[in-house]
Amino acid sequence: MAMPGAFKLPSMPVVTRDLTASIVVFLVAMPLCMGIAVASGVPPEKGLITGIIGGIVVGMLAGSPLQVSGPAAGLAVVVFELVRDQGLSALGPILILAGLIQVVAGIARLGGWFRAISPAVVHGMLAGIGVLIVVGQFHVLFDAKPLPSGLQNLAAAPGRLLGLSVDTIAAAELAFAIGMLTIIAMLGWEKLRPASMKLVPGALVGVLAGTFAALAFGLDVARVNVPQSIASAVTLPGTEVFAKWMDPAIITAALAIAFIASAETLLSAAAVDRMHDGVRTDYNKELRAQGVGNLLCGLAGALPMTGVIVRSSANVQAGATTRMSTIFHGIWILGFVALLPWLLREIPMAALGAILVVTGWRLVSLSHARHLLSHYGPLPALIWLATLVTVVAADLLTGVLVGIGLSMLELVPHLRRLGLNVSEGQFAGAHAINLSGSATFVSLPKLSDTLERAPAGQAVRLDVTDLSTVDHTCAELIKDWFQRRRAAGDAVELFGARGKTAALAH
Repeated sequence: MAMPGAFKLPSMPVVTRDLTASIVVFLVAMPLCMGIAVASGVPPEKGLITGIIGGIVVGMLAGSPLQVSGPAAGLAVVVFELVRDQGLSALGPILILAGLIQVVAGIARLGGWFRAISPAVVHGMLAGIGVLIVVGQFHVLFDAKPLPSGLQNLAAAPGRLLGLSVDTIAAAELAFAIGMLTIIAMLGWEKLRPASMKLVPGALVGVLAGTFAALAFGLDVARVNVPQSIASAVTLPGTEVFAKWMDPAIITAALAIAFIASAETLLSAAAVDRMHDGVRTDYNKELRAQGVGNLLCGLAGALPMTGVIVRSSANVQAGATTRMSTIFHGIWILGFVALLPWLLREIPMAALGAILVVTGWRLVSLSHARHLLSHYGPLPALIWLATLVTVVAADLLTGVLVGIGLSMLELVPHLRRLGLNVSEGQFAGAHAINLSGSATFVSLPKLSDTLERAPAGQAVRLDVTDLSTVDHTCAELIKDWFQRRRAAGDAVELFGARGKTAALAH
């Protein structure tokens, strides 16, 4: 008898769909794994190792069946600063400790609390990271290294462009041309590709265009440097790991990575759940799996990992149905870097920088800020903007703390009635849920558990007549739940909605 939650081999038709999807995810993941490593200030193979561990190990343990884990742009800025200030040798001990923190958090069933972080804070954080990636990787387009801070990179960007010359074509001009070709090919393919090839990722087309151009014209530009053997890129931590854990800076960095990686992973998992009608995410199990993955990345001297929405959405769109797709994609990365490292060494660094410029730009989602402003008023939009600006001007952790601090302002008018009361039962053949009190981010885990308990395939009656307030974090949760239930064909009715709550079901 199989143990509950044990990994089961799927049927052959399912394996075929997962196999096909895994190839698509592999093609998306390869350039991003290397590009994010470069943006993090570490060798490209460090990102590939994280992709392998995220695919094979986390894929087998995951609580989110269709989410794909690997190095994430969201942590590139953090790692860059850590490596700059603490050295590459400190990354292993930090990730081991961060992984242990995530495992303990998952065992303590804290996964649901990470979802209580305001979407305005998370998207503001990602937007700030996007700005930092764009202004940092902009310099890589010229075969130059990013400067130590985001503001310095931003200030130096005009000088890079003004320094180009059409009269003397040198390394900077050639690299910039390769970068521009990569961006044009990537965006052009995504806009004009035929329907029959919609699963071929634009990032792959962009990298191939830049690489073939550099080879065809014999251009002398900086290229990716990966070792002959991926095993030689694994650097086990020494005996100093325990001594480093006594350093407050190392502990702070581990806590920051554990917090940010967990929040990004679980919010990504929630987004992936909205894309399919299959098994829902077990957030605590996913948190434990991510912890094991980051612990192993620390032992291997690789990059930290999170669940990544770009790869995960490609996985769903390609027709994946089980965790086998994620596992297969990790196997493809391992096989490719083991058998064809010479091919990776032909990729221009400017091409990878170009892919990260586009990736970073897409993280700066102004549409989300407009959505917050139009649906929930100026305060959530202000939280988004303040988080973004602080991330760019100061650092990531400060930005997140500022955003969370401003989120507390939403609680001020409701301090005397913060409790959320829930009652469930049957009413006219439907599963009835009655909410009263205040639905704020502090009660989000309770609200989420209540909504997810509603039986699948049965009509649901949600009564919010006695709900005095709904903040934007809970409003987004309820709206996503409504959309998912209705997409699955379930009858869902909302009663007692007024004011802002009237828009929840739309």
